[in-house]
Amino acid sequence: MLEIPTKIVKYRKVKAKGKESWQVVLEATPFYAESGGQVGDTGTLVSGAETIAIIDTKKENDLIIHFAERLPSDMKAPVIAKVDKAKRKATENHHTATHLLHAALRKVLGTHVAQKGSLNNDQQLRFDFSHFAKMTEEEIVAVEKLVNEKIRENIPVVIKQLPKEEALKLGAMALFGEKYGDVVRVVIIDPTYSIELCGGTHVGATGELGLFRIRHESAVAAGVRRIEAVAGAAAEAYIDEQLALLHAVREALKHPKELQRTVENLVAETAELKKKLEKIEARQLAALGQGLLTKVETIEGISFIGEVVEVGSGDALKKLAFDLKPGLSAIAGQPSYLVVLAADVEGKASVAVLLDDKLVETHKLQAPAIIKEQIAPLIKGGGGGQKTLATAGGQETGQLSQVIQNVKALLKK
Repeated sequence: MLEIPTKIVKYRKVKAKGKESWQVVLEATPFYAESGGQVGDTGTLVSGAETIAIIDTKKENDLIIHFAERLPSDMKAPVIAKVDKAKRKATENHHTATHLLHAALRKVLGTHVAQKGSLNNDQQLRFDFSHFAKMTEEEIVAVEKLVNEKIRENIPVVIKQLPKEEALKLGAMALFGEKYGDVVRVVIIDPTYSIELCGGTHVGATGELGLFRIRHESAVAAGVRRIEAVAGAAAEAYIDEQLALLHAVREALKHPKELQRTVENLVAETAELKKKLEKIEARQLAALGQGLLTKVETIEGISFIGEVVEVGSGDALKKLAFDLKPGLSAIAGQPSYLVVLAADVEGKASVAVLLDDKLVETHKLQAPAIIKEQIAPLIKGGGGGQKTLATAGGQETGQLSQVIQNVKALLKK
């Protein structure tokens, strides 16, 4: 039952993050308290003409605690406790789907798969499990297919209270992090497919799930993988999103007859254009570098280049500075050098500082320190790197010329 008459027997005010709320205990409740990966129910308490929102339900010292933002005016009056049916149903879909998923993973990947954590709410399910490698696309498809087969079979979800030892003899799997008494609640979805100890709420038969889809598979720790999936209406919404995306792609490509081949050709063309662009940029950087070597100043016997240049990225600026090393080292009679290059890259400041090892020793200068002390404050940013080559990025592009002057002044001290 998701709606029952009851009354408030205990309550207390709590304060968290500067916000006050109330915790309420009812004489009887239809609300499910957060447990076993399933989120707590939400809903309402109706007291006369008042409707009090219940925003969460948890368990504490064997009491079911209902979280409310306020209390009824008459605390002694009877109330109607109503669970949010739509949210409970969607959550049940995902919890039942988790059982189907767990069993499918063991059949596809192997019996070493064991649950390491889970979350079931009305939006999705999240399932963590032991496995030694990233799942292949074929394995994901196989798991998804098996779960949907079990949904179409419309298998009754049977719930029994059994002695713990008897349940384990049936092959029931205990869930990660749960504590069990002598008598346990067993959820059976076909005795040959899934038997688990579980205190959560579930659908009456697997057919109620309608559809199951895996959205994402990833790593969360060494030897632990995570699947995020959806069932029921959430799965339909996910499919709709994917179809809308596919339609948008088709439309952008002028509805080609062979979409996959068209996309593959575009990827190949893009890769080829990228290579050509990189070659052009490399030639431009080389030419820019040669031009900079003609602008070397001599300050206290040290070669200095300071220039605001035009480049397409911070990486290009760094490469430009680094590639000046051979030319600077070849300048007769001036073994030391200091370079500061600055650029406005898509509205953001980018700076590179290069100096030689001898200058580090003689002038006690290091590129990261120059970035931190002379450059970062001017460009409202930060950066770092090695003692002879460091870079910085920032929001302020109006002080790039001053950046050059600040660094240049270091050689005049």
